[in-house]
Amino acid sequence: MAEYRNSGGNCSKDRDMICIDTYRVLDSCRDKDCFEDVRVYLTCVGQEIIDRTGVVRAKSAKVVWSCIDIDNVPFNRGFYQLFIKIYVKIIFEACIGQGNMQEFEGVAVVEKKVILFGSEGNVSVFKSGLSQNSAFCSCHKNGASQSSTLPIAVLEVVDPIILNTKVVDPHKPCRCTCCCTVDEIPDCVCAGLSCDLSDEADSNILLVSLGFFSVVRIERPAQYLINAVEYCVPEKECVLPPVEDPCSLFKQMDFPTAEFCPPSISGGLSYGGEKKCGCT
Repeated sequence: MAEYRNSGGNCSKDRDMICIDTYRVLDSCRDKDCFEDVRVYLTCVGQEIIDRTGVVRAKSAKVVWSCIDIDNVPFNRGFYQLFIKIYVKIIFEACIGQGNMQEFEGVAVVEKKVILFGSEGNVSVFKSGLSQNSAFCSCHKNGASQSSTLPIAVLEVVDPIILNTKVVDPHKPCRCTCCCTVDEIPDCVCAGLSCDLSDEADSNILLVSLGFFSVVRIERPAQYLINAVEYCVPEKECVLPPVEDPCSLFKQMDFPTAEFCPPSISGGLSYGGEKKCGCT
């Protein structure tokens, strides 16, 4: 039996065997993707700006939504193909006059595919108390609902790195990446913009290149029997900082030495030679 350590609270050392209902990770992978020349769907204000100027700079990018579709892989039992679509809100800045800079917004959409092992499940899961907006579809008056036998796909992604930005003429051929049309962008993504997206066809096109770091995994519900102890009530009391003396509080803070020492290659950074794990 593992040694029990008190973490600053009054707890009973008696252990009980309890059953928990959680999710088991069956397969996962990480990936570093670079998407070149992704078309940005601009707001009406942004479209007017890039029609007048080609000097555009991307300021920030944030992942605001993702859609994941999962299908069985034919002739490979237990394997599933994930179709992932990621929506990124990007804020740009353009020069529209002498010293006059104006910001505008746009949405970039990228797609990736992954094949992972998700085992097989023949049991339909029913749960109560789920809302209409959950991943399950409500079908009973008492709130119970039914899910499919497919596993659950999870995407973890950091905000992308903007690698390049350029404005191209609509009449010149380009190898731009377009995953959808303006009408196919979800309402929840459009709601975070300052104005409606432009659907003008004969206008300049704004392209960006984005770098993503992501982790994808497949999970299924599982039950485990574990050793557990009761929750520890902490003995430490909550203390508020002395707001009347902010300088004293500042003097108690440690000096951030690490912020003034940029990491070196030997300190943990690696360049190149990283193997991919099966994500495509």
